[in-house]
Amino acid sequence: MNSDNIISETIENYEQYINPAIAKLFRYMGLSTVEWKAEGNIIYDIDGKEYIDCLGGYGVFSLGHRHPKVVEAVKKQLDFMPLSSKVLFNKPMADLSALLAEITPGELQYSFIGNSGTEAVEGALKLARIHTGRSRIISTTNSFHGKTLGSLSATGRDLFRDPFKPLLDGFEHIPFNDLEAVKQVMSHDVAAVIVEPIQGEGGIIVPSDDYLPALRKLCDEYGALLICDEVQTGLGRTGKMFASDHYNVIPDILTTAKALGGGIMPIGAFTAKPDIWEKYITSPFLHTSTFGGNPLACVAAIAAIHVLRDEDIINKSATTGAYFLAKLKSLQQTYPDVIKDVRGKGLMIGIELTKEGIGGLLISELVNKGVLAAYTLNNPKVIRMEPPLIITKELIDLVLKVLHDAVEMAHDMIEDL
Repeated sequence: MNSDNIISETIENYEQYINPAIAKLFRYMGLSTVEWKAEGNIIYDIDGKEYIDCLGGYGVFSLGHRHPKVVEAVKKQLDFMPLSSKVLFNKPMADLSALLAEITPGELQYSFIGNSGTEAVEGALKLARIHTGRSRIISTTNSFHGKTLGSLSATGRDLFRDPFKPLLDGFEHIPFNDLEAVKQVMSHDVAAVIVEPIQGEGGIIVPSDDYLPALRKLCDEYGALLICDEVQTGLGRTGKMFASDHYNVIPDILTTAKALGGGIMPIGAFTAKPDIWEKYITSPFLHTSTFGGNPLACVAAIAAIHVLRDEDIINKSATTGAYFLAKLKSLQQTYPDVIKDVRGKGLMIGIELTKEGIGGLLISELVNKGVLAAYTLNNPKVIRMEPPLIITKELIDLVLKVLHDAVEMAHDMIEDL
């Protein structure tokens, strides 16, 4: 079967068996091809066209695609035991949990290993409620914590929430980076405040330096837990191991996923302080997962963490991210009628456009010229740049050239958009 037939068959299967609206959207964005293989920073479609990956699977591919050390670890584990019996001791899960205790801030110690970010958030919310005996959860507007029922209750976007109401009781949403708003709703019946240290899907919103420390202080004052959702920001994305490290804040519970699997395996985790784990120690089967903590995913995560540290990936993220951000801010100054703002930390960067209609044009042009990017989920006026943390300045310069040409085109068409 030739590539044209494979492409047409794949799109037809999307239309018939997945979702015709997704197929329509992909076609509209100029994505009428099939991804075929990937390596490092580059994705190849079925016809061999190269794309520089500036989306990185929404933060999954921090180490790039198919990092050899992670691939090697997974291949080796396949010859032993891919999934756990759930009866005998599981060494990869134990080793990963010990490693998470080592790299997470402060006295965070115990981990539960699941399969995704939304599962990690679900577990964190359950743990907060059972530990405190309280039910209220404070979250933020424009936040994103997942789309399973509990995580969706915490997510701060009505577009995703309204079709599924009534959601779980006890969730309240207040503006992000607004300390007065937190003070107004904080009380002694609050189980937890859940927050992204930097809002991702909300448009790459970086808070003021005093925001997270003040949340920490308020939670301590009222006996509530602070949950830092680091599913997207964690493991080097922002130029620190965790984004909360920028603010010297130690949460009570921290969630991870996305990059944790090294771009090879799906995996998520929530990690907490020892005293908070007490109820799970008393009743260890209150929260379980059939596939969570499977050896295949755990060895991928262990290898990914070792690569992050051994290859100095986090410092590369900080340095390369600063370079990228500075160049993008220069582009914004040249074309302020197209780009309203550029912001971020490390290689988690948002380009806010002056008009929503510009986004479709820019992304279409980028894809056409071999650069993959996308909107943030909660704000279609913001294009995210989240390439693999291993991306070189040479590749960034190529991306900047393509983006400059696309922005210049938008500038010439601004009145029509």
